Amino acid sequence: MKAEIITVGTEILLGDIINTNSQYLAKELASIGVDVYYQSSVGDNEERLLKSFEESLGRSDIVITTGGLGPTSDDITKEVACKFFNQTPVLHKPSLQNIEKYFKKMNIEISDSNKKQAYFPENAMVLENKNGTAPGAILKNNNKIIIILPGPPKEMKPMFEEFVKPYLQDKTKSVLMSKNIKILGMGESLVEKNLIDIIKEQNNPTIAPYVKEGEVSLRITAKAKTKNEASSLIEPFVDKIKERLGNCIYAVGDINLEDVIANMLIDKNMTISVAESCTGGMVSSTLINYPGISKVFVEGCVTYSNEAKRERLGVKKETLDKYGAVSEETAKEMAYGIASKFNTNIGISTTGIAGPDGGSEKKPVGLVYMGIYINGKTYAIGQIFNGDRQMIRLRATKTILNELRLKLLELS
Repeated sequence: MKAEIITVGTEILLGDIINTNSQYLAKELASIGVDVYYQSSVGDNEERLLKSFEESLGRSDIVITTGGLGPTSDDITKEVACKFFNQTPVLHKPSLQNIEKYFKKMNIEISDSNKKQAYFPENAMVLENKNGTAPGAILKNNNKIIIILPGPPKEMKPMFEEFVKPYLQDKTKSVLMSKNIKILGMGESLVEKNLIDIIKEQNNPTIAPYVKEGEVSLRITAKAKTKNEASSLIEPFVDKIKERLGNCIYAVGDINLEDVIANMLIDKNMTISVAESCTGGMVSSTLINYPGISKVFVEGCVTYSNEAKRERLGVKKETLDKYGAVSEETAKEMAYGIASKFNTNIGISTTGIAGPDGGSEKKPVGLVYMGIYINGKTYAIGQIFNGDRQMIRLRATKTILNELRLKLLELS
C-alpha cells in the first residue's frame, strides 16, 4: 500500500512554521508497512490543491493531508477533497455538538464560521478531535482514500494514533521494523566499501546509510507479518555488519554515544574530568546529557586562555612557548593536569582552532588535538576537521568521546 503526505498551508511554504507533521507521519506510516514515496506542501489555493490530489492519487492509494481544517475562508482542505471526490458535505450533528461543547467550556459563543467545521460527506468516517475544534475525516471513492487531519501537531498526532493508525494497520496486515547501527571513526564511503556486497544483494531487509553530525548510521529495515518475523530478518544482517566494521560500531539501536560511554564508566567505576579549550564545554555538556553521570563525572573546565591552561591545569609555560596551545604536547598536559587536580581515573582534553580565523599553514583552521589520560598513561591524537566553527567543535567532541570509548574497550 502506497501513501502520500500533503501538508497544506501557505505559512509552511513561507517558512513561518516548521513542518514536523510530515516527519511524524512518515515514521508512523513506515512502522505499519505503508510505503511513502512522495511528500509535498501546498499553499491555501484550491486549484493547486486539486492538482496535488490528482497527481498524488494517480500514483498512490492514499493521501494524508494536515492543515486547512480551520474555520476561516482560507481553510479549504476538506472542501477541496470533497470537490475532488464529487461528494457533498452535510451537517454531521455529533461534530457540531462537540464543537459547541468546546466553546461552551471556554464561555465563548460559537460562530457560523466554526459551524462549517462540522460538515462532511454522508459516507465519510468522521474523526473526533479531542484537543481542538476541527474534526478529521477519512473520505473514500472507489479504491482511493483521502485522510484529512488538522494541522496543529497536538491535535493531529492523537487523532492519527487513535483512529488512522488502526484503520491503516488493518489494511496493510504487515509491519515495517527498523534497527539503526551507529558508526564513528569510519566515513560513509569506507563503510559502503566494506559492505558493498551486502548492500548490492539487499532486498528485504534493506540497508540505508545516513550521515549526521559527524557520524554514519545504517538503518536496516524489514517488512514482515509480525514484529518477531521482521526481527528475525534483521538480526543476521546486524551480525554480518558487526563482523565487518568491528569497534567502529558504537551502538545498535536508539542509544547515544554519551549513553554508551556513561554506562562503560559507571560499570567500571572509573571517574572522569574534562579540560576543554576549543570545544568550550561541549564535551562536558554531552556527557552530562546522561542522567546518571554524576556517579563518575567529577569536573569540567573550559581553559580557553594560555593563562588558564597554566594556572588551572598545570600546563608548563615551556610547553606552550615551544609547541603552542594547539599541540599534542599541550593536549597531553591538559588531560594529565585535569585528572591530577581532581583525582580522577580519567582526564580528557581538547585544544584546537575552530575558526573561522586564527589558522596558519602549519596549523590550519579545523586542527584539533585531543588528549586522554587513563590508567597512568597519557595519549594524544591530532585531526583536521572540516566545516564551520560549530561543526568543527561538534566533530572534535564526538571524536574525543569515541577515542575514550575505544580506550575503555581495551580495558575490558
